[in-house]
Amino acid sequence: MGKFQNKVQIIPLGGLGEIGKNMTVFRYGDDMILIDAGLMFPEDDMLGIDLVIPDITYLIENQDKLKGIFLTHGHEDHIGALPYVMKQIDCPVYGTALTLGILQGRLKENGVSSDNCRTIKPGDKITAGAFKLDFIRVNHSIPDAIAIAINTPIGTIIHTGDFKIDHTPVDGQVTEFNKFAEYGDRGVLALLADSTNAERPGFTPSEKMVGKTFDDEFRYAKNRIIVATFSSNVHRIQQVIDAAMKYDRKVAVIGRSMVNVVSIAKELGYLKAPEGEIIDIDETNNYTPDKIVIITTGSQGEPMSALTRMAMNDHKKVDIMPGDTVIISATPIPGNEKLVSRTIDHLYKLGADVIYEKSNGVHVSGHASQEEIKLVHNLVRPKFFIPVHGEFRHLIKHANLAQSLGMPKENIVIAENGSVIEITKNSIGVNGKVQAGKVLVDGLGVGDVGNIVLRDRRQLSQDGIMIVVVTIDKENCHVVSGPDIVSRGFVYVREAEGLMDEARDKVQLALEKCEENGVSEWSAIKSTVRDSLGRFLYERTRRRPMILPIIMEI
Repeated sequence: MGKFQNKVQIIPLGGLGEIGKNMTVFRYGDDMILIDAGLMFPEDDMLGIDLVIPDITYLIENQDKLKGIFLTHGHEDHIGALPYVMKQIDCPVYGTALTLGILQGRLKENGVSSDNCRTIKPGDKITAGAFKLDFIRVNHSIPDAIAIAINTPIGTIIHTGDFKIDHTPVDGQVTEFNKFAEYGDRGVLALLADSTNAERPGFTPSEKMVGKTFDDEFRYAKNRIIVATFSSNVHRIQQVIDAAMKYDRKVAVIGRSMVNVVSIAKELGYLKAPEGEIIDIDETNNYTPDKIVIITTGSQGEPMSALTRMAMNDHKKVDIMPGDTVIISATPIPGNEKLVSRTIDHLYKLGADVIYEKSNGVHVSGHASQEEIKLVHNLVRPKFFIPVHGEFRHLIKHANLAQSLGMPKENIVIAENGSVIEITKNSIGVNGKVQAGKVLVDGLGVGDVGNIVLRDRRQLSQDGIMIVVVTIDKENCHVVSGPDIVSRGFVYVREAEGLMDEARDKVQLALEKCEENGVSEWSAIKSTVRDSLGRFLYERTRRRPMILPIIMEI
């Protein structure tokens, strides 16, 4: 224990150099806590992958030291990995009421017990080993978000979680500036702060602005209104309900995650609607279109989401009618722009009026822009600073902001996932690395698909596959039948019979060469077939299909 006593280690296992899978370990001696355990959605080249979660090898190796998992808010990129983590690690999980409400739904879907969940609220104080934690209310695009002050034996470290500064939040719960300032007065050793919007000058507008936009759009809409947004944005959903009530419309909710979150938020009192205001989608037929608002998922153009299925005329319950007003109340996450614009095109083709541009005021971010970030830095006045939660350019921009406020460059650490950041009372630096990275989830398989499988999937998706079947007499290596060639995704065989015949001849020649040279090793025969056929196909077609030789013996 002695060698640890004068330092705290901060080990990000996810969330640096990327947006998503946020997960950070804090360690003092033999005591560890974890803040957040999120997932990330797959990139375009991760074919067939459903989710990406952090590599938790380090946690599993040290699980006897882990005193608790603390959650800043209920977004997937902060809680989504917990069903996988909690299957393997047994320790208490602390979060606010809505965060745990959403988490428990996820755990139930995955057959994981939620006995370890403990509800906290801003102002609570929890001791976990050598750490004493204090929770500070912040604003974000989901209610019940918190920052965490981690009091360690060598000083206080503040982790902002995801935040923005909203002076007029929908629920009236303003950021606890006084707490940040009090900690600043007492002295803060280090700050870890959200960098997502560090590139954006100015202030992020208040969520209430979107409510004004809804009011305007609802006032003039002649027919049915469909609003697509993130299911977790309970304040946005509240504002849709408020505008619907004002203009005498009933609200129906569709999309699995939207239905789940609305029922959890209503149950916990985060969503307020009088009895009978929210109706079942089947009941909407009892009302004229100008009396209906539908809230749906699909603001990112996800192929299986409710809005996309409506746009493709493929939804069981809702058909888009000419004259419908569709409000897409979100901006596309980078990488989703094409999906979103395709959905918008289809909606227009069906005669809907689509409102989606940011300039219309239908969306505001949940993350702080530069002036809000500066405010938090100036309230907290930390000795050391670690930008977190953002791609590399965001971390650099955030570091530059801190420097512009007078923070010495040597007091800032821009780390990467797996870095072991060591802080003492007078120094900060990176000292070593632990295992960190991506674990891919595909169906029920966690981590069984890696780079090699993905590489094969890419090759199959680009050039297809060719299977060569040959039967060989094992006594004298003579070909008894074949070679037969089957191809999928390479060429349309009926129109390329000449090419297939030539391919067969090439394989025949390769097999004869093996027989002449007395090659009886199966692996050698297979690689000879693969090489000669691959070379021939590339010369003739400039394609490289995957070639699978199958040799049977009699």
